[in-house]
Amino acid sequence: MLPPLDATAPTERRKRLIILACLWGAIALVLIAFRSVVMPFAGAALIAYLVQPFVGRITRVRVAGRQIPRWVAILLIYALFFVGVYLFFIALVPQLYRELARISRDGLAFVNSLTPEYLQSLAHRAEEWLSSYGIPIELSNRGVEGAGEGAGASLSFGVDMAQLLKDSAARLAVLVQENLGNIVGVSRAIIGGVLAGIFSLFFILMVAAFFSIDAQAIRHYFGTLIPPEYSTDARVLLERIDRSLSGVVRGQVTICLVNGTLTAIGLLLFGVKFAFLLATIATFFSLIPIFGTIISSVPIVLIALADGFQKGVLILAWIIGIHALEAYFLNPKIMGQAARIHPVIVAFSLIAGERLYGLVGALFAVPIAALFVACFDFARLKAQPSLAESAVPAESPAPAVLPAPPPAP
Repeated sequence: MLPPLDATAPTERRKRLIILACLWGAIALVLIAFRSVVMPFAGAALIAYLVQPFVGRITRVRVAGRQIPRWVAILLIYALFFVGVYLFFIALVPQLYRELARISRDGLAFVNSLTPEYLQSLAHRAEEWLSSYGIPIELSNRGVEGAGEGAGASLSFGVDMAQLLKDSAARLAVLVQENLGNIVGVSRAIIGGVLAGIFSLFFILMVAAFFSIDAQAIRHYFGTLIPPEYSTDARVLLERIDRSLSGVVRGQVTICLVNGTLTAIGLLLFGVKFAFLLATIATFFSLIPIFGTIISSVPIVLIALADGFQKGVLILAWIIGIHALEAYFLNPKIMGQAARIHPVIVAFSLIAGERLYGLVGALFAVPIAALFVACFDFARLKAQPSLAESAVPAESPAPAVLPAPPPAP
């Protein structure tokens, strides 16, 4: 005799949930066990996510009454990408090379200008500046030789700056001579790294193309790993994650390009040296929130200060204006409220990503943090429905994310 239907239903549901949980656990174990090779696939997934809106728009175009296939749309996007890279190389790389060569020439000229007489004049000027603040340090040869003479000699100490620089140059020359035999090995390592980078780039682009072509099939497959009774919650969670990631990933790339363009305009406007090189550095470092902006701004201000205090202040004000525009206009318009993550969480994720995977980990840190924050916040609102019904100001003063209340399940 079969048991009643109401008795078998909970058992079947529990068995189904256990099986699906084991499947998700197996996926997690595979990712943890092979975490050293996860980054290329994570990069491919990120690229596929970035190009997804463009693929959708291209596939909606009809040619001879037929929609453009996804693989054709992806090939068109890749073709435009490589055309852009080519234009970048022919337009900016020669300028970057000239600026790097200029840095080398200026550095060599500065080293050649360090004559004993010039060093003595610098030491005397430094002594006068230190003496005006009551710091008894002798930096010239004369001061060192006479450091033991006079009534106030016991209160001062001397540093032979010229001899110190001469010893440093001698040690540097010895170091170069000792490592001269490693030039072949270093060259091989550089060539091997370049070839490995090119191979990794094409591999990531190939995997990203597979992800983009089979996006619907991949989403459908992972949908089969979710119990039907939780499909509505899963759909709402995916919408929240997409809203957060679209701001963090696509919005950050857009802001990065705007930041680099405005920085280049400011550098050219104020006549700062190495404008294209510094603007390129600022563009790439803007991909890393907070810390990347600070790191890229330091050399810009220092090089501008070398040409004059007024130029340094003006370029600093320009950079502050760019970041004010980014914070108060671009972030709300491009990223939106759902993608705004608290700076403490951003800083924590950046440090954790850099410690685990270096610079690549820092690049992926904020998108992964956005994903976890979206899931955490959805679970928090799901556990306390009263929070979802209340207004956003009723939340804590500095929430990790400013979420939109999900629809009632």
